[in-house]
Amino acid sequence: MSTDKNNKKANHLVIWNKLKWVPSEKQLSQFIHLQELLKEWNKKTNLTRLVDGDDFWTAQVCDSLLPLHEELQYPELSHKYVDVGSGCGFPGLAIAIAMPNSNITLLDSSSKKTTFLKEVSKEIGLHSRITVVTERAEVAGRDPYLRSNFDYAIARAVASANVVAEYLVPFLNSTGQALIFRGSWNATEQLMLKKALTELHAEIQQTHKFVLPNNRGIRNIIRISSINKCPNQYPRSIGKPTKQPLGY
Repeated sequence: MSTDKNNKKANHLVIWNKLKWVPSEKQLSQFIHLQELLKEWNKKTNLTRLVDGDDFWTAQVCDSLLPLHEELQYPELSHKYVDVGSGCGFPGLAIAIAMPNSNITLLDSSSKKTTFLKEVSKEIGLHSRITVVTERAEVAGRDPYLRSNFDYAIARAVASANVVAEYLVPFLNSTGQALIFRGSWNATEQLMLKKALTELHAEIQQTHKFVLPNNRGIRNIIRISSINKCPNQYPRSIGKPTKQPLGY
């Protein structure tokens, strides 16, 4: 085996060890195919710079799945996920590959990105479990087909946590969880989020700090659960959550 292949295998091993999960041959080939398609599409439309080597495997795949390392131990479970601001498909596509019995809704307001997501979902054989929606989170959160309909609502690198909470909580069913991905996280941000969640009838269930492998830094994950039904006025109209964030 060439040195390059050995290095790749070693890098992958670090990731799977961190996740305490190993993909099947089919899942690994889907991840590889996804990387190839990202590279191909990136030539004609700029989706992400994180497509090569460790950028893809650690900063995209591992970063997407690490917050769900507990769920990864029970891949037979069937859950409904919504990935808000899905962009080039992370974490949503990674979750769809890793959780073969779950259904994923990929939500993004950019038709350029949702066109990519639709094509890629077909190409890697996931289209039967993936729904792609081109819409703003503020509008989608009021859609009766989407509101209160998900076990997990997830957002990665979209906006500040109190703003993201207003996007995510309306999607949750009565036992659902929202997962917010953050790089840094401090007591001031936590206090603002708690205040925002009071308005949304939700609470912080857990915060967890992960260290990404291969010196890729720290990732904080905030898990949120509903206490009561999210009030009908949330999410507010387009642009309002960012201009007048809850929690101030």
